Amino acid sequence: MPPRRSYDQYCSAARALDLVGDRWTLLIVRELLAGPRRYTDLHADLPGVSTDVLASRLKDMERDGLTTRRKLPPPGAAYVYELTGRGQQLLPVLQTLGRWGEAELGERRPTDAVRAHWFALPLLRALEGEGLVEVRLDEGDFHLRLGAQEGPVYGDGPAPDEPDARLTMDAATCEAVARGELHLTDAVRAGRVTVTGDGAPAKALREA
Repeated sequence: MPPRRSYDQYCSAARALDLVGDRWTLLIVRELLAGPRRYTDLHADLPGVSTDVLASRLKDMERDGLTTRRKLPPPGAAYVYELTGRGQQLLPVLQTLGRWGEAELGERRPTDAVRAHWFALPLLRALEGEGLVEVRLDEGDFHLRLGAQEGPVYGDGPAPDEPDARLTMDAATCEAVARGELHLTDAVRAGRVTVTGDGAPAKALREA
């Protein structure tokens, strides 16, 4: 494996960019925040990345201690990639970057790819407290784990257990929240988000 490229600057920001500054690296982290993923799943949810680049980035991330690779037990018997504790520490970095980039979203372009779970991070920024939240969108369902200290912070599909809150909204509402144009609590009050459930996150949204 070729040596890692470096800015060769004695600066913590430069050192951080040595590890995560290459194109696609932080988006791979975004995908792995959902938990262990197979290579084929990562490739499917990172439209535009070549197989060579994805394989190279995953090798670099494993070498740098951001990810690990392990083989699932039978009958799966497939290799999956997952974040290490060091990799999971990039969640607030992605959250801050996402908030900074809200103004760049604008209206969705015809050429823009979209996956339902890409709205997980904006909604995590909009929600407080702890609990399991299921989100139902036009594009599909995903779930969030508020206050997770380790492990996945979101996942594809319905919540694996009865959620503390279930949010249902249309694409326009979710996109407005992601762009920072509409606060989630305002969307609930306006009837643009339906909230069901008896857990603390549901009560907090209904009472806000």
